[in-house]
Amino acid sequence: MNAPERHLPLADSIAATGETVPETRPLLGIACKVTSVFVFVLMSTLLKSAEGIPAGELVFFRSFFAIFPVVIYLAYTHQLQGVMVTSDIFGHIWRGLVGVMSMLSGFYALTLLPLPESIAINYASPLMIVVLSAIFLKEQVRLYRWSAVLIGFAGVLIIVWPRLSMFSSGGMSQAEGIGAIFALIGALSSAVAMMLVRKLVKHERTATIVIYFSLTSTVIALFTMPFGWVVPQMWQLGLLIGAGFAGGIAQIFLTECYRHAEMSTIAPFEYTSMLLGLGIGYVVFGDVPTAQMLIGSSIVIGAGIFIIFREHKLSGRKLRKS
Repeated sequence: MNAPERHLPLADSIAATGETVPETRPLLGIACKVTSVFVFVLMSTLLKSAEGIPAGELVFFRSFFAIFPVVIYLAYTHQLQGVMVTSDIFGHIWRGLVGVMSMLSGFYALTLLPLPESIAINYASPLMIVVLSAIFLKEQVRLYRWSAVLIGFAGVLIIVWPRLSMFSSGGMSQAEGIGAIFALIGALSSAVAMMLVRKLVKHERTATIVIYFSLTSTVIALFTMPFGWVVPQMWQLGLLIGAGFAGGIAQIFLTECYRHAEMSTIAPFEYTSMLLGLGIGYVVFGDVPTAQMLIGSSIVIGAGIFIIFREHKLSGRKLRKS
């Protein structure tokens, strides 16, 4: 819920996905990825459980307390020295602004929607990245991937349409419709943030991107105070601090997974968050998945996995030609 930045794990994972290494220990990489997904879903569960806390305040606690495990990790791996040195401070600020928008929208949607639906709608982010890459980065997108994107968006529409059609009903149904819209805004913001990170990783260290995002999002979140922060009760405070630490720990595992395996090997395991979200949503919040949500999620996940393997295949062709 990044946040990353998605998972909403995908909105939080953006900062750590800029660098990949040759595949050496894929099972360890997969284990780290699944662990990161589990902890990100735990983070989302803690944030959703802290009922009554405004979205801006959720972003602050998520960002501020994530700094502590991240700094400890960077010190342990000897990456802390020079971590604040950057040649593109404005790039980090823009990335922070867009990342906060993604988290604000995603966290607000999380307060209004069932947990599995919040996760499922965020799966639209990778599809949006394909579209944005074609428009702004002039990347070549062929028929197969365009077809997968259109099918994926059809799946997203299946998920959100029942919520959007509830606007005429009023009450909680109307709130869920608003939640669906903000979840889509969060997914789009997450996709834009990924585009910014793609530019940053060309000349910035991953550690620098991670630490600057945590710092900038913490500061930017403070500007939401006039819009209605509340003093959390002790049980809420515990949940919020736990969510922040969980976000930082998940980011660490996400960073580690890409050290041990290629992105194409790791990426499909992002969708294990759907199974976790369904289980936790039912047990903790009593959320019963609808048929539309299950069908739409299956379509979006299938489209996403197809795009991942298509990218991997095309990358392999380019390497063989070079």
